Amino acid sequence: MDTQHRKVRVAILSVVSNTTLVVMKLIAGLLIGSVSIISEAIHSGVDLLAAIIALFSVKTSSIPADGRHPFGHGKIENISGTIEALLIFVAAIWIIFEAVKKLMHPEPMEALGWGVGVMLISAVVNIVVSEMLFKVGRETDSIALQADAWHLRTDVYTSIGVMVSLSLIWMAQGIFPGKDFFWLDPVAAIGVALLIIKAAYDLTAQSAKDLLDVHLPDVEVEWIRQCILDQNSVVRGFHDLRTRKAGHFRFVEFHLKVDPHMSVMDSHDITKVLKRNIKEQLPGTTVTIHIEPCDSECVDKCIEGCLLPEQKNGMLTNGLHPIKTLKK
Repeated sequence: MDTQHRKVRVAILSVVSNTTLVVMKLIAGLLIGSVSIISEAIHSGVDLLAAIIALFSVKTSSIPADGRHPFGHGKIENISGTIEALLIFVAAIWIIFEAVKKLMHPEPMEALGWGVGVMLISAVVNIVVSEMLFKVGRETDSIALQADAWHLRTDVYTSIGVMVSLSLIWMAQGIFPGKDFFWLDPVAAIGVALLIIKAAYDLTAQSAKDLLDVHLPDVEVEWIRQCILDQNSVVRGFHDLRTRKAGHFRFVEFHLKVDPHMSVMDSHDITKVLKRNIKEQLPGTTVTIHIEPCDSECVDKCIEGCLLPEQKNGMLTNGLHPIKTLKK
């Protein structure tokens, strides 16, 4: 099964499961009169919208680059993840508003066992679906699927929280008949909302950073640097290494210093080897290399990536960056 088909299939599964859970929670919440279950239905409704957005983004982000979008459509996944996170903030604020009203004016609830059962089913279903989303999302480097997975994983925790609160009310009614423990329901709903806000913040930070062209993770940047350094027998140095990411696509560019008398064919062969090695390690990467002649006179920006033994012997170390001792 190809990567794109796997992404679409698991995204469709998320849409179907969320639709089912929204209906179940809404019916149970209205039947029992539980604001925490109704808040969970709203939470699952937001998850459903997020799943639909994720399905759209994984279908669209893999469209090849064209004249109007020369760098491809990868950032659609980042936009999707950001929208999903913002939707969670909105849902959390609404839940807190409704829970505070219910806390000020608590109402009795009936048939609590049904509510506990629905929350248990919701938790189990979301554990299974979120694990599948995480697995495919990480294997395909899809930020949209991983964001959707975090939606469902948050729903697991909140469903368990609501289930516990309803169970406590249910047991308390039997142990202390006539006592009012219904305030536990809106308190649980507020706890649900706070967990949702935390998840929304993490999702926003994760998905929005690539919209600002933040560099690749440090471990990947260091691997690229080492890949270039491994070519020290034919490369004299490099500089201006820049990286960024759009969805599951990576972009890497740098300037490579070579012998000024090297033929165009030989320098081209070096870039082919580097591009092949980087793409094998980091699939879906576009690599741009600018070849420059090296006359052994290092300027400031070349110093860190200089690979000339005679120049290295004339350098002093200042922290992590070597500094060349200039000769007059």
